Amino acid sequence: MNHQYYIDYACKLAAENVKSGKGGPFGAVIVRGDHIIGEGTNLVTSLHDPTAHAEIQAIRNATSSIGHFELGDCVIYSSCEPCPMCLGAIYWARPKALYFAYTKKDAAAIGFDDDFIYQEINKPYQERKIQTTQLKECGTANPMRAWMEKEDKVEY
Repeated sequence: MNHQYYIDYACKLAAENVKSGKGGPFGAVIVRGDHIIGEGTNLVTSLHDPTAHAEIQAIRNATSSIGHFELGDCVIYSSCEPCPMCLGAIYWARPKALYFAYTKKDAAAIGFDDDFIYQEINKPYQERKIQTTQLKECGTANPMRAWMEKEDKVEY
C-alpha cells in the first residue's frame, strides 16, 4: 500500500476544499486493498452541519459504497489528526489503521482547537460548560431491555 500517495491525496482534497470555499482545510480517504472506496472533505459551513467533518463524510461514503457499517479491512488517511468526534466514529467503523498528516496542535495554531472537548469529556456532568443531566425515563419504552431481548439484532 502506498501510504504517501494516499496521505498526499487526502491533503490535496483538503487544499481543494479550502479553494472551493465549501469548508475547512480537512480531507480524508478510505482505502481497501489498492482502491479508494470513500473520500470526504470538511463541509461543516456549506452543509450547516457540525458533524460534516472530512472523516465522517469519508466513512459515510465508504460504508455506503460497500454496503456495511464496518471498515475492518480498510485504512483511513486524513489530512489532520482527527477530532474527538471523528476519532470516535473511526473507532466505531473499526478500520485496521489510521494515518494523518497534520497534528491537532497544527490545527489549533490555525484556529481549530479541539482541546476543550477533550477536557470536557473528562469532567463530571455538573462541571461541563453545556448543562448535562441524566434524566431517566418513566419505564415507558426501556430501549435497553428491548435491545437485550431482540433475538434477530445485528450486533456492532
